[in-house]
Amino acid sequence: MGDKVKTTAEAVEAAAMPKVREVHVDPKTANASKKPVPKGVAKTPVDKKSPAQWAYERIIMYLKNFEEQLDNEHEVAMGFTGGDAGVLRIEGMGYYDPDIVTFYGSDPTGSKTQLVQHVSQLNVMLRALPKSIERAEPNRIGFRLAEELDAEESDAEEEA
Repeated sequence: MGDKVKTTAEAVEAAAMPKVREVHVDPKTANASKKPVPKGVAKTPVDKKSPAQWAYERIIMYLKNFEEQLDNEHEVAMGFTGGDAGVLRIEGMGYYDPDIVTFYGSDPTGSKTQLVQHVSQLNVMLRALPKSIERAEPNRIGFRLAEELDAEESDAEEEA
């Protein structure tokens, strides 16, 4: 009885929306799944995205959620799994269709660093590092990347 008949438009919209589920021991923990999805992510149906674009957009949502939980003294960084590669302070991110994701940044010594990774090998461990002393405010790359996704959506709407 409680089932609602969906219009074709509603069914198409539901298919385009990403599905995510997260559970934490502390129910007050901020979940990326509880945050609004940037318009640029919801614009293209999941089945129309390359694995690289899909991974890129999801990582942005996790980055932004992680940064929202940091204090003003910390910035997001990425720890590498396996090997002795260490940590990369995330300063940029991109993808190359159909299957490459890249992270730009610096290591703890300040050396310029870039990780280029195939989506089938993607493992991202987010870490909080003390912010660079020379900056008054911490960098918030997740927020910047999410803004860029929304700007892409606005640009596409203006072109239409």
